[in-house]
Amino acid sequence: MRARLRNRIAALAAAVVALPIALSPVPAAADTTGVTVTYVETSRWETGYGGQLTIDNGSDAPLSDWTIEVRLPSGTAITSLWNATLSQSGGTYTIAPPSWGADVPAGGSYSVGFNGTYGDGGTIPVDCAINGNPCSGSDEPGGEDTEPPAAPSGLTVAGTTATTASLEWAAASDDVGVAGYEVLSGGEVVRAVSGTTATVTGLTPETGYTFTVRAYDTSNNRGPESAPVTATTGAENGGEEPTDPPAERRVAYFTQWGIYDRGYLVNDLVTSGTAEKLTHINYAFGNINANGECFMANQLGQGDAWADYGRSFGAADSVDGVADTWNQDLRGNFNQLRELKEMYPHLKVNISLGGWTWSEHFSDAALTAESRERMVSSCVDQFLRGNLPLFDGAGGAGSAYGVFDGIDLDWEWPGSAGHEHNTVRPEDKENFTALVSEFRDQLDALEGETSREYELTAFLPADPEKIELGFEMPSLMSDFDFITVQGYDYHGGWESVANHQSNLVEHPADPGPDVYSTETTVQAYLDRGVDPADMVLGVPFYGRGWTGVEPGPNGDGLFQSATGPAPGSYEAGIDDWKVLKELQGYELHRDDELGTAWLYDGSTFWTYDDEISMAQKTDWAQSQNLGGVMIWSVDGDDADGSLMTAIDTALDD
Repeated sequence: MRARLRNRIAALAAAVVALPIALSPVPAAADTTGVTVTYVETSRWETGYGGQLTIDNGSDAPLSDWTIEVRLPSGTAITSLWNATLSQSGGTYTIAPPSWGADVPAGGSYSVGFNGTYGDGGTIPVDCAINGNPCSGSDEPGGEDTEPPAAPSGLTVAGTTATTASLEWAAASDDVGVAGYEVLSGGEVVRAVSGTTATVTGLTPETGYTFTVRAYDTSNNRGPESAPVTATTGAENGGEEPTDPPAERRVAYFTQWGIYDRGYLVNDLVTSGTAEKLTHINYAFGNINANGECFMANQLGQGDAWADYGRSFGAADSVDGVADTWNQDLRGNFNQLRELKEMYPHLKVNISLGGWTWSEHFSDAALTAESRERMVSSCVDQFLRGNLPLFDGAGGAGSAYGVFDGIDLDWEWPGSAGHEHNTVRPEDKENFTALVSEFRDQLDALEGETSREYELTAFLPADPEKIELGFEMPSLMSDFDFITVQGYDYHGGWESVANHQSNLVEHPADPGPDVYSTETTVQAYLDRGVDPADMVLGVPFYGRGWTGVEPGPNGDGLFQSATGPAPGSYEAGIDDWKVLKELQGYELHRDDELGTAWLYDGSTFWTYDDEISMAQKTDWAQSQNLGGVMIWSVDGDDADGSLMTAIDTALDD
């Protein structure tokens, strides 16, 4: 495995401002009525800072031809840039679309990220123009609004944790309109939001901080600061002695959609006792659009940004016991995951990209060096730099910084069939290797910028044929921290015979059509040079079922023909373990050698894992010196975390 940097110091700073008036007038290349450009300071460290420029197209037509010109304070410079091209003449920087183009749709936005060095004048550009017109959106160069907003009133501390302080205040007034608010501490901007609440993160436990807040408008007029308030952070882990993190990797996928019908919230990881037993959470899933870029749902109408960072959780459902407000800078699952990490500092949270349905555009995104750079840059910017698009007052630049500790790739599958709408190319195999390398390069660069460490992992298939068609294992493993290996879905309701879905070894009477086992899958990776310590075995917290199954010679339904998939709570042929364990009128069967269990009532057959078979699989993984256990997905467990406890107990034995 690659050497990783350790003991880095985390960065802190985020500021959103509307940019001031234009540079000296130049002919406009395109109409920019209704178009503004805002600036974001996403992070700062001893030698430099990270920034972002976002074009907001409030017009009724797409903006396909744009050029931004900015001039920075004395001593401040842009040193690198992504999602655009950069040129410099004297003190003026010109930013134009990348070679692949970057249309800004009507009502949409486009962001350009960069790194730089700063001087005594700060990082806020002193001039800005888009197509020769003011970035502030004013009709005339120089603008007409020179009156700053009034000072906000009523600043109070709404709550604290060991590393955060939540603030709220009354709205400020302005003759034109307030664009947003900046929270300051020690003279530095530490948070910027569009609403009247903010949570400042990255603080030190048991420490006092003084905060003020000021308003700004779209012409870069800043008002006076409010009266100060002091917040004192709490003790780490509530003052209790921290517990040692688990030794082996214990990875659980948390599904975005599990908060709905399943009712499984991030807080359930705490109340069930599961969170303290985990080392990693993979959040499923981030999506890739047709342009080969990571995106959030409220941009293109897919996915669920409301669940990700828009939904407000009440005090009873929130990890920290404090209710969300509608206009705080980060809500939803992302904010709950941030709170969870504060409670369990050893826990790493990675964003998983793709999955069965959202692997559609991976082949296109990985096709060329240019497309790979575009995809990785967008994913790193949104999920690791935390620059989310606004969602009803939540989200915004830098709002999700610190939520995610890395990227988990779940392309199903390079070089072979997955979902029916996915593109498959013969060159996917080598392109996947190049894509992984691009992720590793950009993550290494980000580590240098932020003094944080970022992981890169992947979910890989059980089928040896898919492994051969899509994955250059020796080359890949030098860039991955570890891989998780599919240990389930060997059989299911798409077939006409009732069978095991997660057997450890092959059964001599297995009728197929394909004969799988965990043993043969793991051996396929070992044969390709993968260190067993770098493999984490995937196990299912759900079962697969068939109906119309005859008893057969053993009276247990195994390997007998079926008329179709069994009815499920959400989808035919599949159901959560917590549902299956409550079924009545079924007889439980086992095969200890295969590490399998199944239920049969004379007609319906469910292959599933209970506490006993889950412990058997965990023991087997340990006997093979594998690097841990992965769960798909944690919302299938019961309220007591029974399956997770079985894994934890087996790993501790």
